[in-house]
Amino acid sequence: MKLLNRIKNSPEIVENECDRNIDGENIQIEGSISNKTKNGKISKEEYTQRKLKSRHIQLIGIGGTIGTTLFVQIGQSLVKGGPGSLLLAFIAWCIPILCVTSSTAEMVSYLPIPSPFIRLAGRCVDEAFEVMTGWNFFLLEAIMIPFEITAVNVILHFWFKDYSLVIPMVIQIVLYAAINVFAVHWYGESEYWMSIGKVLLAIGLIFFTFITMVGGNPQHDAYGFRYWKEPGAFQEYISTGSWGRFLGFFACLTQAAFTMAGPEYVSMAAGEAENPRKVMPKAFKAVFYRLITFFIIGALSVGIICPANDPNLISAISNGHPGAAASPYVIAMTRLKIRVLPHIVNALILTSAFSAGNSYCYCSSRTIYGLALQGHAPKILSYCTKSGVPIVAVGVSLCFGFLSFLQLGKGAQAVLNWMVNIVTVSQLLNFSTLCVTYICFFHALKAQNIDRNSLPYCGYLQPYLAYVGLVCTLTMTFLAGYPVFVNWDVTTFIFSYIMIPICVIIFLVWKVFKKTSFRKSIDIDLTTGLKEIQEHIDSFIPSQKPQTWYQRFLAVIFGS
Repeated sequence: MKLLNRIKNSPEIVENECDRNIDGENIQIEGSISNKTKNGKISKEEYTQRKLKSRHIQLIGIGGTIGTTLFVQIGQSLVKGGPGSLLLAFIAWCIPILCVTSSTAEMVSYLPIPSPFIRLAGRCVDEAFEVMTGWNFFLLEAIMIPFEITAVNVILHFWFKDYSLVIPMVIQIVLYAAINVFAVHWYGESEYWMSIGKVLLAIGLIFFTFITMVGGNPQHDAYGFRYWKEPGAFQEYISTGSWGRFLGFFACLTQAAFTMAGPEYVSMAAGEAENPRKVMPKAFKAVFYRLITFFIIGALSVGIICPANDPNLISAISNGHPGAAASPYVIAMTRLKIRVLPHIVNALILTSAFSAGNSYCYCSSRTIYGLALQGHAPKILSYCTKSGVPIVAVGVSLCFGFLSFLQLGKGAQAVLNWMVNIVTVSQLLNFSTLCVTYICFFHALKAQNIDRNSLPYCGYLQPYLAYVGLVCTLTMTFLAGYPVFVNWDVTTFIFSYIMIPICVIIFLVWKVFKKTSFRKSIDIDLTTGLKEIQEHIDSFIPSQKPQTWYQRFLAVIFGS
């Protein structure tokens, strides 16, 4: 109620979220709507629309976080650190992820606008900080598009050995274009159903692990936790003894930092959510359950079904075997003489990789669209079709898909490793900027006497969680590429740390040339845009309630 009164009565709230004059044209941004005004006439062609339901946003969050890494690349960490290190690393990394999620949820639920955490970085910290955050996140998401395209190509090799590599890459780019150029509702629907496949795969593999470990397999072998005893829970990596086991744990922690995405995929859909005040808090709260179910139990399952010294797993990783052939789950199925199931798993992993790439295309296009709205990217990128799709931004994002063609010259595995190194540090930098933004947001609320309990989402133990998240993610940023210092390789070093100088350069160049200044807590704008959001909520008409039993079942799990 206090928040609602502030929205309605504050004289600081203007009719539009922001009015910017760019090259003689006045750009008006209203929450999720962007209208371009020229010569006094308003064109209704440029806006995104709030058409994503709760179930769409819940599954978009899953679609962006679950890809091939959880089912295939996780085997590399098992070999390096062993099952104990793998489990402990995923549990440990949940702590900073939850800190970042709590911080982001409070800000985005309060102001669910397009590219919310990026634009809040400019409001709460500094305009140069916003530009750096936005371009870093755009590059993070855009680079993941060719990563998943390359992954799909590798997965196809599980079935087909002799075919042109170009064909599946081009087909995938065309499919991404087809899905993302239609109204956002259709993107939401496609991602919803593909992500359900990911959920079924993740849960199915957990059940597979439990059933087979108690003897439910063709060999009637109740192997239990056998592989935790032999070859052991903690493996040596790079060095020997306790130091080698610690390095094995840290290798698993680096893998967890790449595998476990946080709240950014949920928040990017805030500007197109039907009922953001209700939907966004629920979506962020679901992150906690997703972390436990898919990542922690998933890491435990991998350590149970496959030994860290399995020769088939080591050979598959060393030789770059395709798709599910390098998956610990499929190797376990082969050892237990289970047929057909490996092909089903590979098919679902293929769907997972395609779905993840689809999510990255969506997030990257919305990121650069938000940058264009703020004048931090060419204004042509803010153009939207009548159905609310930023089609130029989508086109730019899809161009990154052609980077997957690099595998034609160097080999798919090398290209994947380069992209993993870039994305890991970029993602850690993004988490750090989220925490910095929240800390400034928190102090602004305090300075302006805004009761946090009146917000749609109020995180616990703040701002301490934000500080914990900041320290953890910043530390990991500089340590993630540590193996390169043991076995020096210039190319690996460049791809491991290139995003750090890029972000610093973007920040300094913008700050120097634009002469920006850091925001004071009392002056931070916490009101612009709230009125439009409240007007949308007041006029929102809830969707028809689910009619059939399966619709009601899905609504209970993912929201209506």
